[in-house]
Amino acid sequence: MLKCLDRTGHRLICLYGEGWRPFTINFTAWIRRNKRIINAALKEFARSGYEKASTNEIVQEAGIAKGSLFNYFNNKKELYFFILEYVAKVIERIYAEVDWEEADFFARVRQLGAVKYKIYKKYPHAFNFLKSLAHEDAAEVKPAINRLKKEIVASGLERGYHNIDWAKFRDDLNREKMIKIINWTMLGFAEENLERVASIDDVGPEILQEADEYFSLLKRCFYKKGGQEDVD
Repeated sequence: MLKCLDRTGHRLICLYGEGWRPFTINFTAWIRRNKRIINAALKEFARSGYEKASTNEIVQEAGIAKGSLFNYFNNKKELYFFILEYVAKVIERIYAEVDWEEADFFARVRQLGAVKYKIYKKYPHAFNFLKSLAHEDAAEVKPAINRLKKEIVASGLERGYHNIDWAKFRDDLNREKMIKIINWTMLGFAEENLERVASIDDVGPEILQEADEYFSLLKRCFYKKGGQEDVD
């Protein structure tokens, strides 16, 4: 999406079905130079929601003139879609740090959880914004949010099961049903924890320990006897 170039060499941002708009400077470099704008927008959208979010609050928090913001974004909607893309890039950082050569499914999932924890602690405003999307109902942005959520879940599940050593799983159970039960458990655990914390500041390493308890139970249920040595 963000890597496409038009014929003039300008970078383009896909506004999630809204068409393409030229963004005439390097995306990564702009983010690096304008972290205050990004963090201010993340905080305001997470705190107030799309409709009530104020660009005045954003520029005040960022310490810039309002005109500076609109040099890059025509309106609040464009800024919001840009923020969605930014969060998608943060999630890509998680996937980039995972060792996808790890063939043991539960070892991989544990590793993924640890990387997520580290990245979200590094980008707390992105986590809080991502958490707020569950309660965002503004008609202008809801379709884009739904597409982003679908992409995140689909991409995570697709990568999560790639190159897995299925020989460790029990032969007497239906693989598709085992996968569904594992997915329901993991997604349910994630949703439950998102609901019970106000921000990433409330999330500690104990969440990884709790996740390990679920993984151990699932492993005992679905792995063959010989594949359970490292359950604990």
